[in-house]
Amino acid sequence: MSSNNELPKLPYKSNALVLSGGGARAAYQAGVLKALAELVPESEPHPFQIICGTSAGAVNALWLASHPGSFRESVDRLCALWMDLTVDNIYRSSWRSLLGNMLSITCSLFNQGVARQRPLALLDNTPLRELVDEIIYFDNIQKHIDAGHLRAVCVNALSYSEGESVSFFQGAEELEEWRRFRRYGLRTRLTADHLLASAAIPTLFSTVKIGDDYYGDGAVRQLAPISPALHLGANRVFVVGVSDNRSPVHWGKKRHKPPRHSPSMAQIAGQLFNAAFIDSLEGDIEHLDRVNHLLGSVSESKLGDLAPLRPVESAVIEPSQSLDRLAGRKVRYLPPAVRWLFRSTGATTSGGGASAASYLLFEKPFIGELIELGYQDAMWEQDKLRAFLQPETESVQEERKGLFGIRVKPATEAENGNTQS
Repeated sequence: MSSNNELPKLPYKSNALVLSGGGARAAYQAGVLKALAELVPESEPHPFQIICGTSAGAVNALWLASHPGSFRESVDRLCALWMDLTVDNIYRSSWRSLLGNMLSITCSLFNQGVARQRPLALLDNTPLRELVDEIIYFDNIQKHIDAGHLRAVCVNALSYSEGESVSFFQGAEELEEWRRFRRYGLRTRLTADHLLASAAIPTLFSTVKIGDDYYGDGAVRQLAPISPALHLGANRVFVVGVSDNRSPVHWGKKRHKPPRHSPSMAQIAGQLFNAAFIDSLEGDIEHLDRVNHLLGSVSESKLGDLAPLRPVESAVIEPSQSLDRLAGRKVRYLPPAVRWLFRSTGATTSGGGASAASYLLFEKPFIGELIELGYQDAMWEQDKLRAFLQPETESVQEERKGLFGIRVKPATEAENGNTQS
């Protein structure tokens, strides 16, 4: 396992797609990918050689990495899959299941908080495993790597015993494992267990045992979400987030309103989910931007002296509207038992916990709006995205040096920062 400062040897072209977590919010990523598929040049049927996903983003990532068709074909089918989803495809929504899980949690209090049989969780996500087994052909991943269409695919999970972020990756032979502070990369052959571990939202979905350890949602303790893509050799990254909080435009519009009541349980849970699924990615992107400005003040002749730093071009797309507000209007479409759970814990607009609801709202009215929003947000920046997606040539590299609009600009991999490899 490599722990030095040497960067991996890069191929001529290494575009990375980084998909964050966020439960049902990941439908937004499908909309962005739909727009990208329309903008990708016909000469580039596989525009991303490295694909990294976390939590629900891992589902999208492994779907793209395992689909036998072109990028456009895989994205079209991905959007169709999202539109066909209901809550019952992800977790059991019956009264019997919900009350049974609550009883198991209560009984665990008499056993040092440990379940006597299966791991504790408020929701039973067995349907998600069945769905993953049905739609994702894991054997195709290695076929795509062997064919040269894919350099690596990675999913991130949390090791509960070690308290560290683990990047499970499958890729080209020359790629090495790595270790950094509270995170490391581990080469493996990816399976449904790795995906389900990455998507195991704490307290909501069961942990997954891989080997001798139990793993949970990869967004937890993920200090540098972009880092795995850089370790796998990316020199350009396209990041799709699920938060509308990052843009200064949104900061100016926000007005603090005096709370009508103390925080509800769902409101508190929503902030914890946001901290896990959103804050690390936003902080990593912000750091990437700042280092970019610093590098801009260094002459090109001096950049070689800054090794192991290297330019990493980036593009970022995030929602232009509040996903919490969208979710608050769609809670009524949930099955009765889940709707009761949300309302009783304050996972509504009036309860202040609509953010928590947005992670579990796998229903067509919400999913459809997210896909459409993602598509529109990406198409608004289609000119810059087309430039970003052009095949890599020296002339294109020169043209890109002046692109800044959606953060399509050079950034850096720095050993002492969040964008470090």
